[in-house]
Amino acid sequence: MGRMSDRPARWSQASVYPDMWADPDDDPRNSEGDAPEGELATLLDFLSGYRLTLRMKCEGLDPEQLARRSVPPSTMSLLGLIRHLAEVERDWQNWIVDGEPLPSLYGEDDGDFLGAVADQAVVDAAYADLEREQAATDAVLAGHPDLNERLAKDGIAVRELMVHRIEEYARHCGHADLLRECVDGRVGQ
Repeated sequence: MGRMSDRPARWSQASVYPDMWADPDDDPRNSEGDAPEGELATLLDFLSGYRLTLRMKCEGLDPEQLARRSVPPSTMSLLGLIRHLAEVERDWQNWIVDGEPLPSLYGEDDGDFLGAVADQAVVDAAYADLEREQAATDAVLAGHPDLNERLAKDGIAVRELMVHRIEEYARHCGHADLLRECVDGRVGQ
Protein backbone atom coordinates (compact mmCIF):
# COMPACT_ATOMS: atom_id res chain seq x y z
CA MET A 1 0.00 0.00 0.00
CA GLY A 2 1.31 3.46 -0.92
CA ARG A 3 2.19 6.12 1.55
CA MET A 4 -0.19 9.02 2.06
CA SER A 5 2.21 11.28 0.14
CA ASP A 6 1.74 9.04 -2.93
CA ARG A 7 -1.91 10.03 -3.13
CA PRO A 8 -3.04 13.18 -4.91
CA ALA A 9 -4.50 15.92 -2.74
CA ARG A 10 -8.30 16.17 -2.89
CA TRP A 11 -9.56 19.16 -4.83
CA SER A 12 -12.54 20.57 -6.70
CA GLN A 13 -12.99 23.38 -9.20
CA ALA A 14 -16.12 24.48 -7.36
CA SER A 15 -15.89 27.48 -5.08
CA VAL A 16 -19.49 28.00 -3.99
CA TYR A 17 -19.88 24.41 -2.76
CA PRO A 18 -16.36 22.95 -2.44
CA ASP A 19 -17.63 19.37 -2.33
CA MET A 20 -19.15 19.68 -5.82
CA TRP A 21 -17.58 18.93 -9.19
CA ALA A 22 -18.47 22.36 -10.56
CA ASP A 23 -20.33 25.39 -9.31
CA PRO A 24 -24.05 25.20 -10.16
CA ASP A 25 -23.80 28.07 -12.68
CA ASP A 26 -20.97 26.28 -14.50
CA ASP A 27 -22.40 22.77 -14.42
CA PRO A 28 -23.65 21.73 -17.89
CA ARG A 29 -26.06 19.28 -16.28
CA ASN A 30 -28.03 22.16 -14.74
CA SER A 31 -30.62 23.44 -17.15
CA GLU A 32 -32.93 26.35 -16.92
CA GLY A 33 -36.60 26.04 -17.67
CA ASP A 34 -39.22 23.47 -17.02
CA ALA A 35 -38.46 19.99 -15.81
CA PRO A 36 -39.21 17.15 -18.22
CA GLU A 37 -42.86 16.29 -18.47
CA GLY A 38 -43.95 12.68 -18.38
CA GLU A 39 -42.25 9.44 -17.48
CA LEU A 40 -40.39 8.84 -20.74
CA ALA A 41 -39.01 12.39 -20.84
CA THR A 42 -37.92 12.06 -17.20
CA LEU A 43 -36.15 8.76 -17.87
CA LEU A 44 -34.39 10.20 -20.91
CA ASP A 45 -33.34 13.26 -18.89
CA PHE A 46 -31.78 11.10 -16.16
CA LEU A 47 -30.00 8.94 -18.76
CA SER A 48 -28.62 12.03 -20.46
CA GLY A 49 -27.43 13.45 -17.15
CA TYR A 50 -25.53 10.30 -16.23
CA ARG A 51 -23.99 10.05 -19.69
CA LEU A 52 -22.77 13.63 -19.35
CA THR A 53 -21.47 12.97 -15.83
CA LEU A 54 -19.31 10.11 -17.10
CA ARG A 55 -17.83 12.35 -19.78
CA MET A 56 -17.18 15.10 -17.23
CA LYS A 57 -15.31 12.65 -14.98
CA CYS A 58 -12.99 11.86 -17.90
CA GLU A 59 -12.41 15.45 -19.09
CA GLY A 60 -8.91 16.84 -19.07
CA LEU A 61 -7.13 13.51 -18.64
CA ASP A 62 -4.47 12.09 -20.93
CA PRO A 63 -4.50 8.47 -22.20
CA GLU A 64 -2.30 7.23 -19.34
CA GLN A 65 -4.61 8.76 -16.73
CA LEU A 66 -7.73 7.42 -18.45
CA ALA A 67 -6.23 3.91 -18.64
CA ARG A 68 -4.92 3.92 -15.05
CA ARG A 69 -6.43 1.00 -13.16
CA SER A 70 -7.94 1.33 -9.73
CA VAL A 71 -6.52 -1.23 -7.31
CA PRO A 72 -5.21 -4.71 -8.05
CA PRO A 73 -6.61 -7.11 -9.07
CA SER A 74 -9.31 -4.89 -10.60
CA THR A 75 -9.07 -4.14 -14.32
CA MET A 76 -11.32 -1.08 -13.93
CA SER A 77 -10.25 2.29 -15.35
CA LEU A 78 -12.07 5.34 -16.67
CA LEU A 79 -11.20 4.31 -20.23
CA GLY A 80 -12.41 0.80 -19.44
CA LEU A 81 -15.73 2.25 -18.26
CA ILE A 82 -16.16 4.13 -21.55
CA ARG A 83 -15.46 0.93 -23.48
CA HIS A 84 -17.66 -1.13 -21.16
CA LEU A 85 -20.63 1.20 -21.61
CA ALA A 86 -20.19 1.09 -25.40
CA GLU A 87 -20.31 -2.71 -25.14
CA VAL A 88 -23.38 -2.55 -22.88
CA GLU A 89 -25.20 -0.21 -25.27
CA ARG A 90 -24.54 -2.69 -28.07
CA ASP A 91 -25.82 -5.54 -25.91
CA TRP A 92 -29.04 -3.62 -25.17
CA GLN A 93 -29.63 -3.42 -28.90
CA ASN A 94 -29.55 -7.21 -28.92
CA TRP A 95 -32.29 -7.20 -26.27
CA ILE A 96 -34.47 -4.92 -28.38
CA VAL A 97 -34.17 -6.31 -31.89
CA ASP A 98 -34.97 -9.83 -33.04
CA GLY A 99 -32.50 -11.55 -35.30
CA GLU A 100 -28.82 -12.29 -35.23
CA PRO A 101 -27.13 -10.63 -32.26
CA LEU A 102 -24.54 -7.97 -32.94
CA PRO A 103 -21.01 -9.21 -32.20
CA SER A 104 -19.11 -8.03 -29.16
CA LEU A 105 -17.08 -4.88 -29.71
CA TYR A 106 -14.06 -6.00 -27.72
CA GLY A 107 -14.08 -9.78 -28.05
CA GLU A 108 -13.09 -11.76 -25.01
CA ASP A 109 -14.69 -11.54 -21.57
CA ASP A 110 -13.43 -8.41 -19.86
CA GLY A 111 -11.99 -7.24 -23.20
CA ASP A 112 -13.56 -3.84 -22.65
CA PHE A 113 -11.38 -3.33 -19.56
CA LEU A 114 -8.32 -5.38 -20.55
CA GLY A 115 -8.01 -3.52 -23.86
CA ALA A 116 -8.21 -0.09 -22.22
CA VAL A 117 -4.57 0.82 -22.75
CA ALA A 118 -2.85 4.19 -22.64
CA ASP A 119 -2.92 4.99 -26.36
CA GLN A 120 -4.63 8.02 -27.92
CA ALA A 121 -5.99 5.91 -30.78
CA VAL A 122 -7.63 3.55 -28.25
CA VAL A 123 -9.10 6.55 -26.39
CA ASP A 124 -10.45 8.08 -29.61
CA ALA A 125 -11.91 4.75 -30.73
CA ALA A 126 -13.55 4.22 -27.32
CA TYR A 127 -15.31 7.59 -27.45
CA ALA A 128 -16.38 6.95 -31.06
CA ASP A 129 -17.68 3.50 -30.12
CA LEU A 130 -19.64 4.90 -27.19
CA GLU A 131 -21.22 7.69 -29.25
CA ARG A 132 -22.12 5.32 -32.08
CA GLU A 133 -23.63 2.66 -29.81
CA GLN A 134 -25.55 5.19 -27.72
CA ALA A 135 -27.00 6.72 -30.90
CA ALA A 136 -27.91 3.30 -32.28
CA THR A 137 -29.68 2.21 -29.09
CA ASP A 138 -31.43 5.56 -28.82
CA ALA A 139 -32.59 5.32 -32.44
CA VAL A 140 -34.04 1.84 -31.96
CA LEU A 141 -35.83 2.84 -28.75
CA ALA A 142 -37.19 6.04 -30.33
CA GLY A 143 -39.43 3.76 -32.37
CA HIS A 144 -40.92 2.36 -29.14
CA PRO A 145 -42.27 5.29 -27.07
CA ASP A 146 -44.76 3.10 -25.16
CA LEU A 147 -42.97 2.22 -21.92
CA ASN A 148 -45.23 -0.82 -21.46
CA GLU A 149 -44.35 -2.33 -24.85
CA ARG A 150 -42.46 -5.61 -24.62
CA LEU A 151 -39.64 -6.11 -27.09
CA ALA A 152 -37.92 -9.00 -28.84
CA LYS A 153 -37.88 -12.63 -27.82
CA ASP A 154 -37.26 -11.95 -24.11
CA GLY A 155 -40.23 -9.59 -23.92
CA ILE A 156 -38.41 -6.92 -21.93
CA ALA A 157 -40.57 -3.86 -21.31
CA VAL A 158 -39.25 -0.56 -22.64
CA ARG A 159 -39.62 0.87 -19.11
CA GLU A 160 -37.46 -1.88 -17.64
CA LEU A 161 -34.82 -1.34 -20.29
CA MET A 162 -34.76 2.42 -19.67
CA VAL A 163 -34.46 2.00 -15.90
CA HIS A 164 -31.73 -0.62 -16.37
CA ARG A 165 -29.79 1.75 -18.64
CA ILE A 166 -30.00 4.53 -16.05
CA GLU A 167 -28.93 2.13 -13.31
CA GLU A 168 -25.92 0.97 -15.35
CA TYR A 169 -24.68 4.50 -15.98
CA ALA A 170 -25.37 5.61 -12.39
CA ARG A 171 -23.45 2.66 -10.98
CA HIS A 172 -20.48 3.33 -13.20
CA CYS A 173 -20.55 7.06 -12.50
CA GLY A 174 -19.99 6.10 -8.87
CA HIS A 175 -16.96 4.09 -9.96
CA ALA A 176 -15.82 7.05 -12.06
CA ASP A 177 -15.97 9.31 -8.99
CA LEU A 178 -13.48 7.08 -7.18
CA LEU A 179 -11.30 6.44 -10.22
CA ARG A 180 -10.99 10.17 -10.94
CA GLU A 181 -10.11 10.91 -7.32
CA CYS A 182 -7.34 8.29 -7.53
CA VAL A 183 -5.96 9.87 -10.71
CA ASP A 184 -5.71 13.51 -9.68
CA GLY A 185 -7.65 14.03 -6.46
CA ARG A 186 -10.64 15.74 -8.07
CA VAL A 187 -13.81 15.11 -6.11
CA GLY A 188 -17.43 16.10 -6.30
CA GLN A 189 -20.86 15.13 -7.48
